[in-house]
Amino acid sequence: MMEEPMTQKIMLGYNVLEAAQRRLLWSFNTFQRICVSFSGGKDSTILLHLAAACAQKLNRRFHVLFIDWEAQFSYTIEHVENLRSAYHDVIEAFYWVALPLSTPNAVSVYEPEWICWQPDTAWVRQPPEQAITDIHFFPFYRQNMTFEEFVPAFAIWFSVGRPAAMLVGIRADESLQRFQSITSKRKQRYANDMPWTTATTQGYTWNIYPLYDWKTDDIWTWISRTGKPYNPLYDLMYQAGVPLSLMRVCEPFGPEQRKGLWLYHTLEPERWALLCHRVAGANCGKLYANRHGEFFAVRQLTRPKSHATWRSYAMFILDSLPESTAEHYRNKISVYLHWYQNHGFTRDIPDEQENDLGCKDVPSWRRICKVLLRNDFWCRALSFSPTKASHYARYCQKTKEKRLEWRLL
Repeated sequence: MMEEPMTQKIMLGYNVLEAAQRRLLWSFNTFQRICVSFSGGKDSTILLHLAAACAQKLNRRFHVLFIDWEAQFSYTIEHVENLRSAYHDVIEAFYWVALPLSTPNAVSVYEPEWICWQPDTAWVRQPPEQAITDIHFFPFYRQNMTFEEFVPAFAIWFSVGRPAAMLVGIRADESLQRFQSITSKRKQRYANDMPWTTATTQGYTWNIYPLYDWKTDDIWTWISRTGKPYNPLYDLMYQAGVPLSLMRVCEPFGPEQRKGLWLYHTLEPERWALLCHRVAGANCGKLYANRHGEFFAVRQLTRPKSHATWRSYAMFILDSLPESTAEHYRNKISVYLHWYQNHGFTRDIPDEQENDLGCKDVPSWRRICKVLLRNDFWCRALSFSPTKASHYARYCQKTKEKRLEWRLL
């Protein structure tokens, strides 16, 4: 179900900074419309600094996209505002998006998704004056779109039918998922010798990853040597004992991001109280997302003695979930089991296998238990991707009909 990524490294004869600067120069010389995807994190901050320097050198201007998740550190918001002001001379438009978007909430089975800037709700904070809050601003916007839907739609809209570039500050070294998203052999490149480019699914926009071969050490070395401003939240993370490799600035409730919830309680206690009121399970995530044990299946997974098999345990977990959440998982698991019925496991997948809890999809009921216990709502560990919100109801109905035919769950 998962392709093998390209893993061979080719030395270029110059350092990663020079490589990034060359890629940015090529981007500005190739595309008339350029947008930097900015999160306020360390990688996108460096990308914004480098893009601004290139634009100033070429007397060019570019756009910036910043998605405000509502539940964010005040340090991040201040940093974003500071850079927006600092580079106003080269920024054509700063799209500060504060629209209702849905995103996984991996700390609650009762609300497996939460919606930032949800109307008629007590928000964690108010959006700034320059933020885009009008749902009619973007013609492609649909209520409660997911991030995975919004960004490609924005790229198509931004291109206005002409070649355009989205500069994205992700690095292959940061995580396996990002490594695979960049190195996938299925992705179309602008040219064969440009592995740091990928085509979008529609439209004329290309994703450009100027920092794709940077490592964490390169990021902090550049910041140290240049003295350029960066998010001060990282200093507080360091003082709190967070390893450099685990420092993240993003929406806080996903399966991986929930491990940093305790920082809100430590660094911004007043905002933490609002977060707990706003998002179901926030305090639960703060308490248990970093502990050893069965809660969220963190670091280890053992089967209760009351269940002789992992399959039995999975059925028990499903029966204990809220009906709507359980039905969602049953649909996903049925598709998963049916796929493997046609790929070597005609009767059933194994109860457990060696390495079935790792990153690679090794099918087993123990792996399914891990997905359920981790609140992996979109079942990414079973090789699924999020279903578009506009298609979700139809997807559920069709899958439910197939389940009756397959008789799997």
